[in-house]
Amino acid sequence: MENIASYIDHTMLKADATEDTIRRYCDEAKEYHFCSVCVNSCHVPLVHRELAGSGVKTCCVVGFPLGAMSTAAKAFEAGHAVSEGAEEVDMVINIGALKDHQDEVVKNDIAEVVKASRPALVKVIIETCLLSQEEKVRACQLSVEAGADFVKTSTGFSTGGATLEDIRLMRETVGDRARVKASGGIRTPEFARELIEAGADRLGAGNGVILL
Repeated sequence: MENIASYIDHTMLKADATEDTIRRYCDEAKEYHFCSVCVNSCHVPLVHRELAGSGVKTCCVVGFPLGAMSTAAKAFEAGHAVSEGAEEVDMVINIGALKDHQDEVVKNDIAEVVKASRPALVKVIIETCLLSQEEKVRACQLSVEAGADFVKTSTGFSTGGATLEDIRLMRETVGDRARVKASGGIRTPEFARELIEAGADRLGAGNGVILL
C-alpha cells in the first residue's frame, strides 16, 4: 500500500474552529502530504491561500451536517465555495427524502450540486448510521446516477461513523463507477488500513496525523 497520507482528507469541521486552527491543519497537511484539507465553506478562501502551490487540495462540506437544506441553497453554497477555491465538495444528501422513497428528489439534489460544483470533484455523504442496508444501496446508486465522484459514509456528527461492512457494501454497489470515502471514527492506523483494504479510496479524519 502506498503512503497512507495520500488517502487522507485532514478535516476540521468544528463550529468553534478558529483561523489559527485552520492554519495549523494546513501546515500539517503540507508537512505530511495529505490529499486535502476539508473545512466548512466559510474557511475556503483561507485554506486556498494557505495551500497554494503545495499540491494539497482545498475541500469543503456543503449542506452540512444535516443535508436538510433546500437544493438551491446547497447548490449555491457549492458554487460559491468553488469560486473561492474549493477543489472538492462533500455534500450531505436529503436523508428524509431518501427514507420517503423520493428518489428523484434525492438524485436531483445531488445532480444540482454536481452541476454547480464543476469542475470540482463531488463526494456524497449518505450518513450510513441512519440508513438500512437497502437505503445505503439506493443512496449509492442515486449518487452514481446523479454524476457524483464519490460516495462517503458519514459526517462524523451523527450517531456513528465508518464501518468495514459499510465500506464493503458501498464498494460493491458503486463498482468502478465511483470512489468510496470512509469518515467518522477513524482513530488508529490499523483501522485506516483495514478500511482501505475493504475498498475505501479516501479517508476523512479529524486528526490525520495519528493515522500515519
